[in-house]
This record gives sequence, C-alpha cells and structure tokens, in this order.
Amino acid sequence: MKKKTMASIAAPFVLATGVAGISERLYQYAFGRVQEVPETSKEKQKYAADYYNYIEWLRSQPTETWLQHEDDAAQKLAATYLAAAVPTTDTVIVAHGYKGNGETMANYAKMFHELGYNVLLPDDRAHGKSAGRYITFGWLDRLDYLEWINRILQRDGEDARIVLFGVSMGGATVEMMSGETLPEQVRCIIADCGYSSIDDELVYLLKRNFHLPKYPFLPAVSAINRRRLGFNLNDVSSVTQLAHNKRPIFFIHGEKDVFVPASMLAKNYDATQGPKEKWIVPNATHAESFWVDPVAYRDRIDTFLKTYLTYHVA
Repeated sequence: MKKKTMASIAAPFVLATGVAGISERLYQYAFGRVQEVPETSKEKQKYAADYYNYIEWLRSQPTETWLQHEDDAAQKLAATYLAAAVPTTDTVIVAHGYKGNGETMANYAKMFHELGYNVLLPDDRAHGKSAGRYITFGWLDRLDYLEWINRILQRDGEDARIVLFGVSMGGATVEMMSGETLPEQVRCIIADCGYSSIDDELVYLLKRNFHLPKYPFLPAVSAINRRRLGFNLNDVSSVTQLAHNKRPIFFIHGEKDVFVPASMLAKNYDATQGPKEKWIVPNATHAESFWVDPVAYRDRIDTFLKTYLTYHVA
C-alpha cells in the first residue's frame, strides 16, 4: 500500500514538474548544505543519552581548532584536534558521516583517545564550521584530508603513524583516499559502512525512498553537480579507488543496514589489493555497529591496529 501511494504521488509530480525541476529538487535535497545536524533515525533514538554524553565529554576536553585556507571564506575548512593523554606521534583521522560534523563522531574520538591516540576530527565541506554550499560525498573531501595528513606530518614529523577511520560517508571518504598517493606514515584504514560508489548509493535511494528510476534523473543530477562542483557522479567510486590500495583495511558493516546495503561491502572488499579484514555486525543497522556493542567494537579495532600500525607498504 505504501509503495502504491508513493508511486501515485510521484508520477503526477514528475509530469507536472518535469525532469529538470525534479532533478534540481533532488540535488538540493541530497547535496545542499544543512545548518544543523538532522535528527537521527528512530532505531538509534535509544542511544541518544549516550550520544550526548559523548558530545559533552568532547566539549570538556582541551582541544585545538585547526584551519585550512582560513583567509578564504569560501574555502575555509575546520577540524578539532584532541591530543592523547600521553604524548604520542600516533594519530587517527576520523571522517564523519553525511550531514554530520566532527563533533558527531565524539564517541569514536573517546574510543581512540582511550586507546592512546591523538584524534583529528575534520568538518567536511558544507558541514559544521567548514565552508561550502554543496556536499561532495567524500570525493573532494578526500583531497582536503590529504592536507590534514600534511598538517599532522608538520606537527609530528617522520615518526608519525596515521590511521584513517570513517563511518558511512566518512567510510567511503577514507576508502576513496586509499587510491591516492599517500605518505608512508599512513599505515592502515578502517571503513565502517562506506558505500561502493555514489552512483550505486543514489540509484538505490532513488528507488527505495522516492520510487524513481535511475534514468533520466541520475544523469540530470550528475549534470547539475558537474556544473557546480566540477565532477561527474560516476567519478565518485570507492571500488575504483580501492583497486589501487595496498594498505591494510578493516571493513565494518551492519548486517541490517538498509541505507548502505551490505552488498556494497562485498564490492569494496573484493576491490582492495592490500591485507583486509571484514566484520559484519549481527543485527546492526546503518552506522549502528559501535552502538550495538561498544566494547566489542573497540576490541576489534584495537586488535586490528596492534596488528597493522607497524605495517609498511612495499
């Protein structure tokens, strides 16, 4: 009944509005900046008290604000840096999810802080305190993260060891970073529920949420994006980038994820060329793996890092 209702609403809307009109609306809905973090999904409301406790914990810590392009209001990027309690040159860069920001990753920041790492929490373009009108779904952000890596190297020198970690869009961001030329100080990657490509993800969501086909809407949305951000959506591929990766990577995905289906994990896992591990978390929905069992999540990550933090790409 719900599908018929949605379809009956969508069909006349498409006819009345036209492909260009509906594509523009879809683009603004999916790519447009939001000024506030949207409310979480219903299944994760039960974690709200814990989530805000993590936020308060992060706000109570002695953090630093790092900036890129601070003299250019249209390009300025911001990140929060939390030093380890005991001085170290080991740092985790934490990439946030869609329409979140660095602060929304406070639970992961606390986990890595307790494991003894420095933590850097960037705000991606069009998120948080960073500039930008449109979300790039990790594609241009991957280049910004290369600059954050250089900032860490300037701080800690050649002895630095860096871990890339991300969840959802952040998971895809670090997966896409894997295909870039990274310094040897970047030792390993952890990607939680990242999508295989933005093309795959948008086709899936067009059908699931709007009951709309890929054609003609996705090509039209891609054309809008090319005019505004300079790249086609089919460029944005974790799978393509992972095919160039030789670093160890740990994939995490919720078994019951219906936002980024677990089938995308299989594509990403098969694509990468380095040492790899995967963990499909029973009963976890999208970006819920940490919340289902924080202790198990921490232990799995700690084991992976103890194995691969010393790894050098041949």
